[in-house]
Amino acid sequence: MAFFAHSTQRPDRSDWQALAEHLQNVAAIARDKASLFGAGGMAEVAGLLHDLGKYSDDFQRRVAGDAIRVDHATRGAMLAVERYKHTGMLLAYGIAGHHAGLANGSEGGERTALSDRLKGVGLPPLREEWQYEVTLPEQLLPPKLVLKKEHAMFQFAFFARMLFSCLVDADYLDTESFYDRVALPGQPNDRSASRGLASPSLESLRERLDAYLSGFDADSHVNRVRADILAHTRKAATYAPGLFSLTVPTGGGKTLASLAFALDHAIAHGLRRVIFVIPFTSIVEQNAAVFRTALGDLGEAAVLEHHSAFIAAQPLRSDAERYQAKEKLRLAMENWNAPVIVTTAVQFFESLFAARPSQCRKLHNIAGSVVILDEAQTLPLKLLRPAVAAIDELARNYRSSVVLCTATQPALTAPNFRGGFDKDQVRELAPNPPELFRKLDRVRVRHVGTLDDDALAAQLRDLNQVLCVVNNRRHARALYQALADLPGARHLTTLMCAKHRSQVLAEVRARLKAGEPCRLVSTSLIEAGVDISLPTVYRAEAGLDSVAQAAGRCNRNGERAADQSEVRVFATAHGDWAPPPELRQFAQAAQEVMRQPQFRDDPLSPSAIEAYFRLLYWQKGDQELDATNLLGLCAESRIDSLPLETLATKFRMIDTVQMPVIVPLDDHARRYIESLRFAEKSGGLARKLQPYLVQLPRNGFDALRKAGAIQSVAPEKWGEQFMELVNMDIYSREFGIWWEDPTFMESANTII
Repeated sequence: MAFFAHSTQRPDRSDWQALAEHLQNVAAIARDKASLFGAGGMAEVAGLLHDLGKYSDDFQRRVAGDAIRVDHATRGAMLAVERYKHTGMLLAYGIAGHHAGLANGSEGGERTALSDRLKGVGLPPLREEWQYEVTLPEQLLPPKLVLKKEHAMFQFAFFARMLFSCLVDADYLDTESFYDRVALPGQPNDRSASRGLASPSLESLRERLDAYLSGFDADSHVNRVRADILAHTRKAATYAPGLFSLTVPTGGGKTLASLAFALDHAIAHGLRRVIFVIPFTSIVEQNAAVFRTALGDLGEAAVLEHHSAFIAAQPLRSDAERYQAKEKLRLAMENWNAPVIVTTAVQFFESLFAARPSQCRKLHNIAGSVVILDEAQTLPLKLLRPAVAAIDELARNYRSSVVLCTATQPALTAPNFRGGFDKDQVRELAPNPPELFRKLDRVRVRHVGTLDDDALAAQLRDLNQVLCVVNNRRHARALYQALADLPGARHLTTLMCAKHRSQVLAEVRARLKAGEPCRLVSTSLIEAGVDISLPTVYRAEAGLDSVAQAAGRCNRNGERAADQSEVRVFATAHGDWAPPPELRQFAQAAQEVMRQPQFRDDPLSPSAIEAYFRLLYWQKGDQELDATNLLGLCAESRIDSLPLETLATKFRMIDTVQMPVIVPLDDHARRYIESLRFAEKSGGLARKLQPYLVQLPRNGFDALRKAGAIQSVAPEKWGEQFMELVNMDIYSREFGIWWEDPTFMESANTII
């Protein structure tokens, strides 16, 4: 009897894929992917066993077209444990979950626990022919992990997820390759070219970057300091892979310096790609555009953006359907096989703790990479300890170099932070950060007390060019309305699409360059890498890191003397504008540090920032820095009871779901939307539409949909992937999307 893995419409079965061929292909691909972190043998066995259950009469009926459900994954997991004991258990998680996702080892979670599945209840009998077509090794060595005693089970859970990633990606690639061959007869049976292996080499990217950097002139004090930072950082590229920090004042050129280091370091040590992890979706495109420009004619081919801009399509019912729809926008299934990845912190870290195959598929491609964590201080405190453990694990066992890149370096070294990095483990790339901060001292920071809106507006009116950053959208709107009659009054909020915000910023820069009046009111979004420079900045009370980011928009390029450029921190008097509890705690810690005599004159120095984070971590305590007890759950588990599904469920960087809405702001957007109605593939159009997206809280999104203000584009084709704002009356040139509904206004009262 012949056994098949995948079928087509041909009744003679002449082009069906043999099961043994699929198992051997997946085993070879998985072995190649896991070899970088020393697990090639284990991944190969996982590939050989993952579809073992297809050696059953029931599954062969299914592959021939019978509408029956057959569990074909559990048999291989059972055999892995039977043959290889504890080592086999690490394989069993991924084998059993390669379609449905990773389950917990013993209890809890929505999926059936692995221990229950391994009992084999209700499985169809396995045909003995498998033993003649699949050859398994007699022994399987356990993973060679450098273990930290207190994190050992966390590390085994991390390894199981990495192994799962290799298996899932290999399975997808071979299945896609088979259906490509069927759909395109005569074409090479290889998807590697379309998956990134034909991308530009890192060496060629470095050549383009060098040519771009050679065009910069060190024609000012600030530019000379930036050039020194770049040169010093590149010299450090020969350091052995591991953990690094790049502590550079805002405006010190760390974006291009980090790219240069990453390419030099990757080439020097045979690493495979560079991954930039950006805190906010709103600046992923901005940074990606900077990198594409810097990489010249290779930028388009080299840089892949990956963030959850649109809702993913529903899972497809069969391999054939998955193939037919593979070009629809299913970003979560990207395997990150590109030289430069630009993604969000949410996408990056939630993937490291994920359980779904589509999210985990990319993980093995993080191994052997240079990871730049931009604005590392923005990691949410409630998940800080597990996030730090994951960063440590990437450097410790997966041959990755991780760079903590920020002007406000979080204090993550032990003993200040339990479970943190060893003191000498993190190597600084910048030349003498305290001296750098003195050289780039461009502002003075002082607290100006409590200001009600009338007093604040009056002070802003008295200044010709000023930026005011507040903590929520409603406050920004109200304050802007108090200034709207003045020349150059402008407003920024994430309720505007990125294209709209770019237009506002272009207007602001033009007015600043011309010396014209400019009074800009913004939420904290402007602190996320926006290149803009004003003589005076007002900042509502926040954490010291946020104050430092706001200060980065003041006298950014050293146009004025430091004593002529001031950041004025104020407390709000209006109860409705009070920051949420966590932000209030950050602000209180900042004020405590600013009151200390040694920091009063320089509250943004590296030592002041370190004192701020130490105080904040002490106030939070270990429990609040791992609010869902992820590390504790791992510590209490065993190899056969790893809480893999629970980790994925509990590691959520954003508590509220954000829903994307397309704003038809201009003719380009309207043309892209219209094209979606007729397109067979959405990926290119989706990317073009990203600058026109506004992310809304779920309740606001639902209210607008109920009112008919938003509608899906070609729902018969894309479902709800693409939702368009059809009532442009609620999109304002001053405020973006705004609907005077109390529920929606309440949801809009967020910090950005």
